[in-house]
Amino acid sequence: MSYELRSARYLAREVLERAVRPEGTVVDATMGNGHDTLMLCEAVGPAGRVYAFDIQQDAVKETEKLLKSQGVYERATLINAGHEHMKDYVKGPVNAVVFNLGWLPGGDHTITTRWETTSRAVQAALDLLGTGGVLVICAYPGHEEGDRERQELAGFLSALDNRVYNVLRQQFLNANAGAPECFVVQKTGK
Repeated sequence: MSYELRSARYLAREVLERAVRPEGTVVDATMGNGHDTLMLCEAVGPAGRVYAFDIQQDAVKETEKLLKSQGVYERATLINAGHEHMKDYVKGPVNAVVFNLGWLPGGDHTITTRWETTSRAVQAALDLLGTGGVLVICAYPGHEEGDRERQELAGFLSALDNRVYNVLRQQFLNANAGAPECFVVQKTGK
């Protein structure tokens, strides 16, 4: 088989690999263990900049360790703050913003993203996107707050002006309950 439909995470990565260019400015709104931050640092190259956010100091430490081990730490600005503060640290335009909603893999599951702050962060991301830029969000509805975030996010993104944004939602119709979904927004106008 030459092509296989895969999970939300694979779609997110494919979109980011196509959208992020060397010398670009990008945001990882939910740093986690640093895997997206690393991929973004590699994509922007030595002249690019990645801003990565997480409220958990452990996430920042793990990401710093990962980026240093791969020789790309100087391309990143790691910020121990909530993603809703994105515009306090990042000046646009940016080429891409990525979110993985939910909790830190392997971390405390009581610490999770919440729609109250995610909604402000998504609006900040949309405000920062340059024309042609993409916003990629993986939502994990396998828990109560994750399901709420996914539902609210779908409504919020559905209401975006189609003269300014293209919005895609990837959902496997035959997946198990709680399977992640991917939302992709591209800014097409001003």
